Amino acid sequence: MPIPLTAVDIAIFLASILIVLAIGLWAGRKEDSAQDFFLAGRTVPWWGVAGSIFGTNVSAEHLVGMLGIGYSIGFAQAHFEYGAIAALLMLAFIFLPLYRAMGVYTLSEYLAKRYDERSSVLYSAYSILSIVFVRMALGFYIGARALSYLLDGTPLEIGYTSGILIFATVTATYTIVGGLKAVIWTDVMQSTLLLLAGTFVAVLVFSQPEIGGLGGLLAKDAALPAAEQKFHLYLPTDHPQLPWTGVFSGLLIIHLFYWSTNQFIAQRALAARTEFDARMGILAAGFLKLVIPFVSIATGVAAGFLFESRLAAGELAALPLPDDAFPLLVQMIVPAGYGLVGLITAGLIGAILSTIDSMINSGATLFTFDFYKRYINPSASDRKLILVGRATILAYVVGAAGIAAVIYTDDAADNFFLKVPAQLGHFVPGIAIAFLGGILWRGASATGSFWAMLLSPVFSFALQWGYGAWAPGSSPLASAARAVLGPEMNFLHRTAITTVFAFAVLLILKGRPESTDDRYTWQGHMAARTEPTRAFWRSERPWAWLLGAGTVFMLVYFA
Repeated sequence: MPIPLTAVDIAIFLASILIVLAIGLWAGRKEDSAQDFFLAGRTVPWWGVAGSIFGTNVSAEHLVGMLGIGYSIGFAQAHFEYGAIAALLMLAFIFLPLYRAMGVYTLSEYLAKRYDERSSVLYSAYSILSIVFVRMALGFYIGARALSYLLDGTPLEIGYTSGILIFATVTATYTIVGGLKAVIWTDVMQSTLLLLAGTFVAVLVFSQPEIGGLGGLLAKDAALPAAEQKFHLYLPTDHPQLPWTGVFSGLLIIHLFYWSTNQFIAQRALAARTEFDARMGILAAGFLKLVIPFVSIATGVAAGFLFESRLAAGELAALPLPDDAFPLLVQMIVPAGYGLVGLITAGLIGAILSTIDSMINSGATLFTFDFYKRYINPSASDRKLILVGRATILAYVVGAAGIAAVIYTDDAADNFFLKVPAQLGHFVPGIAIAFLGGILWRGASATGSFWAMLLSPVFSFALQWGYGAWAPGSSPLASAARAVLGPEMNFLHRTAITTVFAFAVLLILKGRPESTDDRYTWQGHMAARTEPTRAFWRSERPWAWLLGAGTVFMLVYFA
């Protein structure tokens, strides 16, 4: 039965929204220049970078979506966290030095200088479309769905559409007023709330007598038939959702795009006061990422045993859909009357807000600098740029909220978390190859970059259609492909194959690189550096080695 929110729960829930608004408005009270509004004046310390990167990435998708996948599929979902570490290290030590040295506002500025305007505009267009149609709309969808579930039967009961309206109003208010500075400082608070809420739910789940702690969960899982066990990282190559061959190929490309070539992640590092702060913030966010598989995914696996037990005891009428597992878990195990439901709801709200606000700020930065300033008003003043940025934020919020209300309805299909990378996987390979080739290979040309980015989505959609239309048994090759990859091509395998295609385009159309300035390649930049290097033990490098070693340990231990 649902747990009604008490007066204390309601007070905590409402206070969290008001505090977020207050922090956002206070932090952005003095936005006098474009650098202040879009890059927080480049004054953010390492812990602010860490909190904002973590808050931007870890949202309701993780509290709700990842827990649901842990419940329905298993611990293999942890590859979405462990694989991210490699890409974070590449951002910190390969990509970031060039971005910061060039003083860019948007990553498309790098493509414009390294290649030409064609790649730059294409990147911005792809990014804006994915931010509005996928990322923001997803935040509105999964947040409103969970919130309406949690508040069902309480004095604060709301519908799905009303939930979308709440998120849209709150995020638009402080992001329009305060810019990136407001986003970053609210992200720090919201990341703290998220960790508190997620950890609290995990502790309660593992303490249930049906689970018996992490050791009890591992023992229960090991007692199941091998085909039903969920505490394994590596699933068969023909697994429909998370094959191990896909997570070590296509998923790594998605991680590379998301963490190293993605505007709304890199923008936080660009706002850091020093390169050391930027790197330490990235690494600290990486350590926080190592916690998520236990806070969310393992908790989802435990929830499956708990639901089965309660179903057998007659306390549940049916097993929930994956995206409904988290709110049902809260209603089932959190004691009422102590404000705990309000705290968890506040954490959920904070997680959603911290992701949406980052998306709309970064999307507005892309439009303002890559389209308005570059093509419409090159001589625009800082005041004019801030005005355009604010108007763009409002347009994005209205558009994404409408998409969530009309397309991503509250009765949408389950495992929504996996649908996002599946959609983005059509566009990711060309972008990742353009950046990676541009930074690491001096011979990469503007023509090769543009056509790799433009043709990759076409190839990807054609590959997906062609594999499905390829009649089983029509040839030995068709039979062999389905024996390895399954009856339908998983999006991770599709992403990997498309990446090979994108690289081939970049390689074949190498021509004569339009830019021969070595400052735009990693090797050239490092050779020209004049800043003194910190001693090893006083630098960020020991933390990077520790983060990498911890990730490798997890990948081996849970094999």
